[in-house]
Amino acid sequence: MISRRKLLGVSAAAGATLALTPELLRALQRSQRQLIQRAIPSSGEMLPVIGLSRGNVPADHAALKEVFQTLVDHGGKLLDTVHGWDSADQVAGTIASELGIQDRIFWSTQLRPTPGTPGSNVDPAAVARAGVEASFARLRVPRIDLIQVSVLRPDLATSLAVLREMKKQGRVRYIGVTAAFPNQHTTVESVMRNEPIDFISVDYAIDNRAVEATILPLAQQRRIGVLAYFPFGGAASREGGTVAVVNRLLQRAGTRPLPAWAAEFDATSWAQFFLKYVVSHPAVTAVRVGTTKASHMVDNIGGGIGRLPNEAMRKRMAEFVDALPEAPAPQGPQGPATPAVVLQAAVLDRYVGEYRTAAGLVLTFRRDGDKLFVKVGANPELPLTAQSEQRFSAGPIAVEFPTTDAGTVTNLTLHQGNQRTPATRSR
Repeated sequence: MISRRKLLGVSAAAGATLALTPELLRALQRSQRQLIQRAIPSSGEMLPVIGLSRGNVPADHAALKEVFQTLVDHGGKLLDTVHGWDSADQVAGTIASELGIQDRIFWSTQLRPTPGTPGSNVDPAAVARAGVEASFARLRVPRIDLIQVSVLRPDLATSLAVLREMKKQGRVRYIGVTAAFPNQHTTVESVMRNEPIDFISVDYAIDNRAVEATILPLAQQRRIGVLAYFPFGGAASREGGTVAVVNRLLQRAGTRPLPAWAAEFDATSWAQFFLKYVVSHPAVTAVRVGTTKASHMVDNIGGGIGRLPNEAMRKRMAEFVDALPEAPAPQGPQGPATPAVVLQAAVLDRYVGEYRTAAGLVLTFRRDGDKLFVKVGANPELPLTAQSEQRFSAGPIAVEFPTTDAGTVTNLTLHQGNQRTPATRSR
């Protein structure tokens, strides 16, 4: 099996063929083959099957520029910022502008909430239009290829109507909806049957095959494109809660070697093994995966090059993965997850309300019984686990409230990775 770092080194030194082993030469030849493309069902436009996800993970600016350049240099186009906040759009737009590759990108983003507290007399259509205009400004482009709406957005129908108007005007090329968890698939299915959309985006991996039963066949039937999220394992809904394990499949594979039969569909790494399973489903238009390393981008591109597994091989792959040990227990933002504590309703009520960051991101908290829930922007609402009276976590994020004797809370700190973002209570 060839590591990501080793393959990138080969690509950079293609001229030194005499120093290459036969194994590396075969890998280089595969890397120079064309990236598979799939037709977008509603138009016939061809889209490379491997794309890049840009979220909120802090990363060195120069390293991200190298990742973006690697994507387009190896035939990729799709750049998706759905799982980021406003800053993800801003960073992506800035880097693409600096590299001069705006026109080589297939831009995919999400309709995000706009700054300002909505009131009863606010027109939802006007809010949606303002959200789209903000995306244009952040991405620095006159036209966006794909804008999606979360199926949990309360003004979903209105937002889709606004996007249809902009599609007629030529400012938005495709529209769609996105869902994060299997318990949202019923809503996705309803939208697919009743709204004229071009795309859906759903989580799909070899160990997360729920969409294979209904969603993917319906997409083929209705001629709707599919963007696959979290192909290495990601967010999953379990018993009403949220469990986030980043790159869960890569953790399960660990350091064990690839099975010899992976060569039958040209997989030379575990990343390619998992990506080729997703790409090989005929309903999938493209899969996007996040990385901050150019070497990983090269490896991911390999998941869309060469032969793909047939149906019999897909079954063999799934059975193989199902037999792997489970991934280690989820890690919290500051290390191993802290045991949950139970808080009184009076304590939780201190935190109920709306908080806003300097960039306009809104965090809304509500209490239901002895649980606190948070909604970050237009993302799905998440149940919070109390780790102390002031600190709560939800998968890869944590929220910390200041200690106060009076019991009045006016601000908080949002933790994500190494990033700390303050927010002030607005109501």
